[in-house]
Amino acid sequence: MSIDRSFIERNRAATARLRTLAATLSDAQLQRPVGEHWTVAIALVHLAFWERRVLALLDAADAAGELVDMPIDLAVNDISLPLWAAIPPRAAVELAVASAEALDRRLAELPAAQVAAMRTRSERWIDRSLHRNAHLDEIEVALNAL
Repeated sequence: MSIDRSFIERNRAATARLRTLAATLSDAQLQRPVGEHWTVAIALVHLAFWERRVLALLDAADAAGELVDMPIDLAVNDISLPLWAAIPPRAAVELAVASAEALDRRLAELPAAQVAAMRTRSERWIDRSLHRNAHLDEIEVALNAL
């Protein structure tokens, strides 16, 4: 059976287009809006995330010896690591605190039925202290080891 592999050349052409564009972008251009919420830089990080998603699927398939439909929750940390590493440290602190505060406000306002529905999927979606405290414990141990 012959398989259409024309995607290979289309992918090469799109990567060449990306590489050419990336080589010409100024810092100001990277901050230019793309749609309502994105910038050029955010659009590029979006592309990087989803490219790494498929790489993670391929790695999982290699390890399993067959195609694996890996849920995004299982792969998101590995996929996102280089993206997170690119965030300036102080901005990471501000983002973590602001995100926790915003989520706390939203969760506190949820109707009981929605809390119950979310709980059936994952207690960690509601009780964020489970996730936060685990990482805060790790951070404190690392800081105290210095």
